[in-house]
Amino acid sequence: MQNSQLVVNEEVAQLPKRNTQILILEGLGCANCAAKIEMEVRTLPGVHEASVDIISRKLAVETEESTNIYRLFAGIEGVVKRIEPDVKVIPADHQAVDQLYNSEEDSLTDNKQIIKLVAGGALFAAGIILDLSSWLELTVFLLSYVIIGGAVLLRAIQGIALGQVFSEYFLMSIATIGAFLIGEYPEGVAVMLFYLVGEILQDRAVNQSRRSISSLMDIRPDYANLKTADTVRRVSPEDVNIGDIILVKPGEKVPLDGQVIEGTSMVDTSALTGESIPRQLEPGQEVLSGFININGLLTVKVTKNYHESTVAKILDLVQNASSKKAPTENFITKFANYYTPVVVFAALAIAVVPPLIVEGAVWADWIYRALVFLVISCPCALVISIPLGFFGGIGGASKRGILVKGGNYLEALNYVETVVFDKTGTLTKGIFEVTAVNPCQGFTKEELLEYAAYAEVYSNHPIADSIRKAYGKVLDETLIEDYKEMAGQGIRVRINSKEVLVGNSRILTGYPAENQANDTTGTIIHVVVDKLYAGQIIIADEVKEDAAQAIRDLKRLGIKQTVMLTGDVAGVGKRIGTQLGIDQIHADLLPADKVDQLEMLYKSKSPKGKLVFVGDGINDAPVLARADIGIAMGGLGSDAAIEAADIVIMNDAPSQIATAIKIARKTKRIIYQNIVLALGIKSIILILGVLGIATMWGAVFADTGVALLAVLNAVRIINTKSI
Repeated sequence: MQNSQLVVNEEVAQLPKRNTQILILEGLGCANCAAKIEMEVRTLPGVHEASVDIISRKLAVETEESTNIYRLFAGIEGVVKRIEPDVKVIPADHQAVDQLYNSEEDSLTDNKQIIKLVAGGALFAAGIILDLSSWLELTVFLLSYVIIGGAVLLRAIQGIALGQVFSEYFLMSIATIGAFLIGEYPEGVAVMLFYLVGEILQDRAVNQSRRSISSLMDIRPDYANLKTADTVRRVSPEDVNIGDIILVKPGEKVPLDGQVIEGTSMVDTSALTGESIPRQLEPGQEVLSGFININGLLTVKVTKNYHESTVAKILDLVQNASSKKAPTENFITKFANYYTPVVVFAALAIAVVPPLIVEGAVWADWIYRALVFLVISCPCALVISIPLGFFGGIGGASKRGILVKGGNYLEALNYVETVVFDKTGTLTKGIFEVTAVNPCQGFTKEELLEYAAYAEVYSNHPIADSIRKAYGKVLDETLIEDYKEMAGQGIRVRINSKEVLVGNSRILTGYPAENQANDTTGTIIHVVVDKLYAGQIIIADEVKEDAAQAIRDLKRLGIKQTVMLTGDVAGVGKRIGTQLGIDQIHADLLPADKVDQLEMLYKSKSPKGKLVFVGDGINDAPVLARADIGIAMGGLGSDAAIEAADIVIMNDAPSQIATAIKIARKTKRIIYQNIVLALGIKSIILILGVLGIATMWGAVFADTGVALLAVLNAVRIINTKSI
C-alpha cells in the first residue's frame, strides 16, 4: 500500500500545475452563444478547461501555470467579440461580482426594451385595425418590424460577418423576412413582437433568480469598526490585520474571524449554518465572519485577515460552484450545438423538397411551413434553464448550511448507494471526557493521569485535550525527553528519566494480556511506565442527537448500505454502530486501512452508483479524496473541511446528508421536467408546422413561452423549506 501511494504521489508531483482565471462576461444574455464561447475558449493554447455560467455570467478558465495570461486574455476577448460583439470581458473581483448581481444596466436595458415594445406594438395594432392601402400597410408593418426587431436583424448580420451563422438572431431574421416576402406582414411582425415579449419576461425572471440566489449568500461585511488607542474608525474589512481589535455592535455582521476578548452576546449563525437558533458568545470563544450580533457589544481580536476568513472562503466557494458543470449541463450544451444546424437544414429541405417532388405542392405554403420550423428551433429554453436549475439547487442548499462545490457533485448525489461514516466528530460530538481511571497495582490514579498528560502535552487531538483537562495541573515541559509519535499507535516519551508509552492497544505488543483490561463503554488509553503496564484511562465520546435519525432518513431514501470506519477499538465501534443502526462496522483502522476498506466497498456498488464518505475534514483527507463524493463536517467553517471536501455541512449535523440528497433529487426532478417540457412542446410544434397546422404566431409563442416556463420552474428549486 505504501509503495503504491508513493507512486501516485510521484505521478501527481510530475503533473503540470494549473491556475484558474475567473472573468466576467458583462452583458452576456444568449445561452446558446455562451455555449459557443465555452467551446471555442477550450481550444485556445494553454487552456485545459473552460466553463461559462450563463446565470452568473462568469467564465472560469483552467490554464497551465506557464500560460501567458495577457495573451490568453486577448485570445478570450477575440472569441467573445466574434460571437457576442457587445459583451465586455473583465477580470472578476468583489466589485465586479456585486455589480453582476445588482446591475443597473439590466434595469436600463429592460426600460429600452419596453419602450420599443410599446412603440412598435402601437404601430402593429394600427396596421391590423385600420383599413390601409397596400403600400401604406406595408410601410406601417415594416416600421413596426424595424422598431421591434431591428436589434435582432443587426445581431444576425454581425454574426454572419463574424462566421456565426446558426444563432437565434439568424433564425428569427430568416423566418420573419421570409414572412414579409410571401406577403404575411402581420405574422412577420408578430414573430418579433412575441419574441421581444418573451425576451423581456425571460430576462426579468433570470435577473430575479440571480438576485434571489445572491441574497441567500448576502453575508459579505460592508465595514469593520477598528479600535485604536484613542478612537474607533469604520474601515474596510480588507484593511484590518491579524491582531487588530474590532468592535461588533448589536445588529452588525461580524466582519472577520477572531476571538471574543470582551463582552457577551447572542449571535445569529443562520447565514453559515442554516440553523435558526442563536448561540451565545463569551470571552475566550471563537467568532466567525458572517455571524450577526444580536444584542450585546463584542470586542474581538482578529485571528485571520479578510481573504482567509470564513465568509470570504464561503463566498468564493458558492460563487464559483457553477464552474463545475454537471454531466446533464454538458450534454445539453453539446446537444444544442448539433440541434440548431440540423433543424435549419431540415427547414431548408421542407421548403424545397415537397414542391419539387409532390404534385400540386405550392412553394409559398411549404416555405411558410419551413419558416415555422425555424422559429421553433432555438434551443435557449433548454440551454438557460438547465444551468439555472443547478445554480438554484446550489443556492438553496447553501441556504440550509450545505455548501456544494459544483453542479457535478449535486447531480452525483442522485446516485448514492453507499454512505460511509467516520465516527469521531461525524457521528459523535468529538467532545471527549475522562470517565474512568483504572490504575494497576503500584500506581495511583493521579500518577496514571500525570504520565498520560505529560505524554499528550504536544498533541492537539481531542482525546489529548480531555486527558490534560482531567489532570488539571500545570505541565512542566522541561521534564520531557525523547518525545516520539508512533503513527496509529500512540506516543513514546521519557518523562523525568522514565520511559512512558501512551496509546491504543497496538502500543502494548509484548506486554502480558492479563494486564490489558478492556472497557467497551469508551475509548481506552493504555499507559506503560518503564515496561510495566500502569493501567488504562477510559474516555467517552457522546453520540450526536441527530445521528440515529440521519441513518434512518438515509435508509428511507433508499440508500443500500451505511458503513462506519473508525480507528477506535472494536468494542466501542460496535456499540455505537449498533446503537445507530449502521449496516457495517469496521474498527481498529489506520488511515491507510480506511482507504483499503473504501476500495473493497467500491467493488460491491453498481457501475452508476456513487459512494459517499463523511468525515470531519481534518484527519480524513485521503478517504475524502478517494470517495466519489467527500462530505465534511464543517465545524462552523473549519479551513481543512472547506478545502478537503466536495460538500461541506456547516452545522456538523449528519442529518443534513439526507437533506442534501433530497435537494439534489428535487433539482434533478425539476431539470428533467424542463427537458421534457421544452423538447416535448417543440417536437409537437415542429410536427404541426410540417403538417401546416401550426402558424408562426403559435410557434414563436410556444418557443418564448416554453423558455419562460422553464426558467420559472427552475427558480422553484431555490425554495428548500419543504424539504
